Amino acid sequence: MVAASLQSALYVGSVMHRRLSPRRHRLRYRAFWALIDLDEVEALGRRLSLFSANRLNLFSFHEADHGDGRGEPLRAYVERTLTAGGIDIGGGRITLFCMPRILGYVFNPISIYFCHRADGSLAALLYEVRNTFGQMHSYLLPVSGDEPTVHQRCAKEFYVSPFLDMDMTYDFRVVPPADRVSVVVAADDKRGAVLVASLAGQRQELTDRALAAVFLSLPLMTIKVMVAIHWEALKIWWKGMRLYPRPPAPTHAVTGINHRT
Repeated sequence: MVAASLQSALYVGSVMHRRLSPRRHRLRYRAFWALIDLDEVEALGRRLSLFSANRLNLFSFHEADHGDGRGEPLRAYVERTLTAGGIDIGGGRITLFCMPRILGYVFNPISIYFCHRADGSLAALLYEVRNTFGQMHSYLLPVSGDEPTVHQRCAKEFYVSPFLDMDMTYDFRVVPPADRVSVVVAADDKRGAVLVASLAGQRQELTDRALAAVFLSLPLMTIKVMVAIHWEALKIWWKGMRLYPRPPAPTHAVTGINHRT
């Protein structure tokens, strides 16, 4: 069993997408995520039988699935990205909210780094977004104040869905992981809200027993995510939604640091 002092955890809950215009469409499915303290990656692999770090297991976390692919530890990547954005966390804790690999496979539409200062306060969120075309882009947004719900906005810079225009704004409302976690992302165009995507989960201790339970209740979830994306896209297309061509990927890897990364 993982020591109680470790910060990493499981969150079990659900995902909801609600399309508001020009056609209405809604989906909801159960899901779970891992909250990985980037200072605990190797310790988790040593202390759990069903979870490994950077190697195959029933569940695994591979640092190469995230960041910029340079092969450096994820903490070094995030700290370098924060520094480029003018944010200093002074060695504070960094946790990554994402789905782990199951039997070697994962697709994370969105992963979120929660970047804390040394005093524990939240300094920034780094949103890592992937599309089904093998591309990834990140949004680095500073956190101001200490409200229980973090509210952030930014312009859309990265093509995600063929059914969404690029001229949009993201509105993020995030309850950082504690006993529960909640993430709501609204995609707005000039006429108002087009899509609202949300996830919510309850915290569980990250143990072999908990991992076995979520595998039995949600087997092969990471594969089902990819299947669900394409199945829902087919249904949206059948409803007559407009298709938007895919532009070139942004030349900068991270929005929010003056395009220097």
